Parts: sequence; C-alpha cells; structure tokens
Amino acid sequence: MTLPVALNLAISLVLLGFLYTQQRRHASFTVRVFTALGLGLALGAGLQATYGAASAEVQLTGDYLDIVGSGYVKLLQMIVMPLIMVSIVSAILKLRNASSLGKISALTIGTLMVTTVIAASIGIAMAKLFGLSAIGLASNAAEVARGAYLEGKLADAKAINLPSMVLSFIPANPFLDLTGARKTSTIAVVIFSVFIGIAAIGIADKKPEHFTYFDTAVHVAHSIVMRIVTLVLRLTPYGVFALMAQVVATSSYRDILNLIGFVAASYTALLLMFLVHLAIVAGTGLNPVRFARKILPVLTFAFTSRSSAGAIPMNVRTQTYRLGTSEGVANFSASFGATIGQNGCAGIYPAMLAVMIAPTVGIDPWSASFIAPLLAIVMLGSVGVAGVGGGATFAALIVLSSLNLPVALAGLLISIEPLIDMGRTALNVSGAITAGTLTSRVMGETNMEIFNSDEELRVDSESAAA
Repeated sequence: MTLPVALNLAISLVLLGFLYTQQRRHASFTVRVFTALGLGLALGAGLQATYGAASAEVQLTGDYLDIVGSGYVKLLQMIVMPLIMVSIVSAILKLRNASSLGKISALTIGTLMVTTVIAASIGIAMAKLFGLSAIGLASNAAEVARGAYLEGKLADAKAINLPSMVLSFIPANPFLDLTGARKTSTIAVVIFSVFIGIAAIGIADKKPEHFTYFDTAVHVAHSIVMRIVTLVLRLTPYGVFALMAQVVATSSYRDILNLIGFVAASYTALLLMFLVHLAIVAGTGLNPVRFARKILPVLTFAFTSRSSAGAIPMNVRTQTYRLGTSEGVANFSASFGATIGQNGCAGIYPAMLAVMIAPTVGIDPWSASFIAPLLAIVMLGSVGVAGVGGGATFAALIVLSSLNLPVALAGLLISIEPLIDMGRTALNVSGAITAGTLTSRVMGETNMEIFNSDEELRVDSESAAA
C-alpha cells in the first residue's frame, strides 16, 4: 500500500468516525444518510481532483471502500429472501382471506405495469424534446467492446417470451430460488411463500393445534428476521458514504459532458415520472409532500447502491413504519417492484434508447406504427427484470431485439451508464412504494396515524424491530 492510498484511507476512516459519532448522539436516520451522501460526494470529488479517475490510487482506495459499500449491499441482499418469505407468510396468516390476497396482488402488479407504460411514454416525449439520436455518435474502444458484449447477450434476450417468462416464475426448486440463483427468484419465493401461507390457513379449522404451533413459529421467525433487518439498516449511512465516494471518484466528467443531452433528457424524464408518482399518491387522499419527505432516505440508498433488490428491506420498513402501509401489502409491492414494472430501468430507459436508435436504420420513431408496438413491448418486457445493476441493459435488449433494432449501438452509452442507473434505480423503488401505497389505500389498510406522524424512522431502537 502506497503512502497516498494510506492517507486516503485515513481520511475515509475519520469521516466514517464522524458518522459513527452522529449515531452515538442519536441524530435522526435522515440526517445521517444525507450527511453520508455529502461526505461521500466530497471525498469522491477530492480523490478525482487529486489523482484522476483512472489512477491506481483511486482504484486501490476504491477497492478498500468497496468493503464498506458493496459489503453493506451484500448484507442487505443476504436478508432479502428470508424477509420476503417470513413476512409474506406472516401477512397471509393475518389476512386469513384468499380474496384479499388476490386483490392485493392484482392492484400491486397492475399499478406497476401501468406506471411503466406511463414512464415509457414520458421517455419517448423527452427523447423528442431533447432531439436525441444515435446517428453520428462516435465509438471508442470501450463502447465497441460493450456493443460486442450486448450482441453476445442478444440470444438470451430473444429467447424471452411471455409464456417462458410466466413459467420462470414457478418455483420448481424453491430452495434454489432462496439463494437468488435466477433472475425471477424473488417472484418465485413470493409464490412459494403464498402457497405456504394458504396451506397453513387451510389447516386452521381442521388442525387448529398444528396451526397454532406454525403461527407461533412464523411469528418468532419474523421477529428474528426483522431484528436482523434493524441491525443491517444501522449500517446504511456508512454504505451510502462508501458507494457515493466510489461513484464520484471514478466518473468521467468529459464523457458525461459529451452525452449531456441524454443525461439531461433521462433525469428530466425521471423527475417527471416521480411527479406522476406524487400525483397518484395525492389521488388517494394522502399528502404528496409528506410522502416524498418520508421516502427520501430509501430513495437515497437506492440512488447510491443501484440495487432495487438490495433496497427491499428498507423499502418494506419505510412503507410499514413511515407510511402506515400494511405489512402484507408492503412486502408484496417491494418484492414485485424489484422484478416487475420497474419504471426507470424497464420503462424510461429502453423506450428512450429505442427512439434514439430507430433513425439509424431508417425508421421514423415518431410514427404510431413504431410507438404503439414499443409501448406494448416495454410493458411485457418489464416483467421479470432483475432488480440489480444491469437489469436495465437486459430490458433494453428485449425491447431492441423485439423491434429488430441494432443492439450494439446501446454500447455508446457505457460511459454514462452508472450515472443514469442511479436515478433509474431510485425511480424503480419510488414506483414500488407508490404501488404499495395505492394498494393499501384502496384496501383500506393504511394506518393514517403513522402516515401523519412526524416521527423519524428509527433503526437503532429495540422497539423498531418488534
């Protein structure tokens, strides 16, 4: 380890120590998360200004910071499947009503799919407004390599169709899906958990003693898993700090400036879609400003981590303890929202990309004969998109290949992909929370006392895990 790297790590430890001091002083969770975000930005900018984005010092410093950043994300991913399983089984045992389960699923999935189509429409409109086109864009070596990689993945994308996607949801081996081995493992675990819950309800009258034992066991398991969630979420500010420092330190400002039009169009579309989410929330009779303020910490984590699946634990906790959404609905919307109808990755991004690339093969992207199929393919292609970094690329491959557009041109955006993916992921999580909020309100299960409370989300107290 060189002296500059040792100095970088020493500064990082001092900043991490400051965040720990905030925790010891019981600063609110929101304050600590945004402090971490600001410190990460400052450290990343300082590292790049001092050494350069591609320097060995930044690379090695980033490797050490990755222990904190990626380590935190891995801990969140560790608890995703257990959380989904015990929470959904527990929620079904409380519902004791199969018709309510069907309504919750239909409302949640329907909201996610509809908002994805709206997001794609906004993406198309922004591509038109900003005059985006892939014609004339130069390719460097990295972009050519990325294009070749996408071409290699084309066969996998073409093999995807609606029947095969639906079949992939069925958990032939639920223990394999509990490891997260497949892109659709999250949905498969949800389905398996639903079967367990319904089966348990079925024996409630026939074997009440067995049901009581099972209900108690699930309650105990749920309490333990939620306690693990509490322990992991305490580390959120440290993870946000490390992740943000890495992103800023390694970003190429020159590449961002070269493609500033696409960046501006993307974030304008993301902002407009977020306003659509607020409009939907307002339509349910809730205060959209209060809603936005309460979900800001989880959106900040999603922004820095670029992982919709990794945000599931904080997503569920935010919905349950800050928005008053019932636990069952929160788990359904967070789980489905990580793999179905992602507004950013599966809605805005592939639609904008298709509109950009279409002129390169002589297709008018503004004709109804192009836009109508595009929206339909985006909606269907948004089913089963993996909720981790790279999901947007797979969604784009499905859309571009279905429209017979050259997928290699998508490699032109490699240099700004991480920057845009941060905003897309935050919008994905916002969409999942919006779907849960709407469903909970329609089902009459929202606790308005919790929603209207100004109490901060606490992840340090023992009661928070109860």
